Amino acid sequence: MNDSRALSPAIEISGLSKRYGTVEALKGVSFAIQRGEFFGLLGPNGAGKSTLINIVAGLVRQDQGRVAVLGYDTVKDWRRARRAIGVVPQELVFDPFFTVEQVLEIQAGYYGCGREVRPWIEQLIERLDLGGKRRASMRALSGGQKRRVMLAQALVHRPPVVILDEPTAGVDVELRRSLWRFMRELHDEGTTVVLTTHYLDEAQDLCSRIAIIDRGAVRVIESTEQLLARHPFRFLRLKLADGAQLPDALRPLVTGHKNGALELKLERDRHPIGAVFAALKSAGVDIEDVHTREPDLEDIFVELTAARVPAVQQG
Repeated sequence: MNDSRALSPAIEISGLSKRYGTVEALKGVSFAIQRGEFFGLLGPNGAGKSTLINIVAGLVRQDQGRVAVLGYDTVKDWRRARRAIGVVPQELVFDPFFTVEQVLEIQAGYYGCGREVRPWIEQLIERLDLGGKRRASMRALSGGQKRRVMLAQALVHRPPVVILDEPTAGVDVELRRSLWRFMRELHDEGTTVVLTTHYLDEAQDLCSRIAIIDRGAVRVIESTEQLLARHPFRFLRLKLADGAQLPDALRPLVTGHKNGALELKLERDRHPIGAVFAALKSAGVDIEDVHTREPDLEDIFVELTAARVPAVQQG
């Protein structure tokens, strides 16, 4: 590997465009994911995330632009690019006639791995809690166990870059926790991890940097800390006494109702919490319970995707 490639990002995307008929799935997307990042790629359904992932993985050919994995062009040097990446797809895709061990051995063979990978296969089986199912056929596994096997398949050739496409969709809490514990360990060992998920709490907890893509363009790409700090508001949740009504002046601040409580969205400079309590006291409104919360990633995600924020392009 030459010096320039050794310093290249884990994934570099430049001017990527893709059209399906009249639908422009990607509109000149450009950004880079650095080596060793735990990176979140978020967006609503139909935003272009799957198209982008499929192009990076070499499953779809772009109309324009370039993608490189560890400096290897995914078109011109596709063998090395694909060898450097492991993808866990959202869909459950498996051959029902092979056992767990056979699936992993066959997958390793696709990448030219020999007997030397056997200890790693054993480690994957144990760390993903598949030891009791190693000789079971894939059709005999539960949905959660199939997902564990798919993760093991993506990792069997020890790729330095891993893409997780909705890996915890429809799985139980135990699997979610064990999967993230394992991925944190791999990340700590230097693996670059790219995550797409609709569970935004996962992205907030795991990812150091996040890109939000919508309508085929990147709307924002920032560190998670910057993203959470970009909106100057907080939320106040109030549970009023039975029969109490919110004063008219505060009604425009209500953003929702949950478990009998009202949630108010307060701009820090315009709506001090003290002023809200003063208005409630002046109106003679009794409060049973109250608490505040800072905006989370879901709040910011909804605002950015609903407001049609102009696209940004970053290297």
